[in-house]
Amino acid sequence: MSSIPLTSTMKAVARLPWIWSFVAAFVAWAIAVAAASGLGGGAMITAALTFAVFSVFVGVGQMFVMASGPGNVDLSIPSVIGLSGMVAMKTMGGADDAILTGIVAALCAGAVIGVGNALLIRLLKVPPIIATLSMSLIVQSIAIAYGRGLLIAPPPLMSANATYRVAGVPLMAVFGTVIAALAALVLHRTIFGRSVLAVGQNDRAAALAGIHVWRTRFVTYGLSGVMAALCGILLASISGGASLDMGNEYLLTSIALVVIGGTSVSGGRANVTGIWGAGLFLYLLVSMLNSLGVGTGWRLVFTGLIIIAVIVAAGGDDSRR
Repeated sequence: MSSIPLTSTMKAVARLPWIWSFVAAFVAWAIAVAAASGLGGGAMITAALTFAVFSVFVGVGQMFVMASGPGNVDLSIPSVIGLSGMVAMKTMGGADDAILTGIVAALCAGAVIGVGNALLIRLLKVPPIIATLSMSLIVQSIAIAYGRGLLIAPPPLMSANATYRVAGVPLMAVFGTVIAALAALVLHRTIFGRSVLAVGQNDRAAALAGIHVWRTRFVTYGLSGVMAALCGILLASISGGASLDMGNEYLLTSIALVVIGGTSVSGGRANVTGIWGAGLFLYLLVSMLNSLGVGTGWRLVFTGLIIIAVIVAAGGDDSRR
């Protein structure tokens, strides 16, 4: 008799869209530890918590954009990361007392670029993928002229906090968890969050219900720009400075994170919890393949195939929507 409730519970858990990202992360970690003869498991988790945070930031921003309706995507994220990191570091000028000013300047730059993306889509009636990719090229050109290709070092206080630990847990991971919790609160407990999901499910029905569709989408793109800027600031802090290409790896990664995490590519459904699981999975996947001694070429092949498999498991119900 007791097996029936247990089976029902297991089936209910298996249907959770975000559970697969954490399952995949655990499997990747277990294989990596086994390949290393049981050594370095704790250090691997600590590193994953530290570096997955950057993926979480861009994933949260991309999640809001993609949840606002089919076809919506932000491909300007890598360029925003590079430019915002440079704006922050140049404004700070290596001085601890200018940290707040630099952070505000970088976040404002990200917000402006995000809103600019929405303006291009709205006014020119071009697909989001074209508008945001064009904006990415513009931003990249601005970053080249602004940063002049130099590596701009962060203030000492920011570098120290980037690697600081609280009771053995990286401070970056604590901060990332707080940001993810706030994003979940906004998504599920505010009018804006519910408007995003309503617009993503059916924008015409949402408009008839009194929701300002394009005002909502403007905010989602602006939020994506802010989250990419936040990633740029912290990435520059932990890597010793801002550079033009430091955001390149987050172009397709941000999209994979969202889908693996349980957000529907057709819009109207989003999941913040799964973003963390997906971030950990992508980092641990690389660690696993390195531990197995897989070469660079094959590592890319296996990474792509495994990501596709997890996406199919996590988002398999989209075809029935």
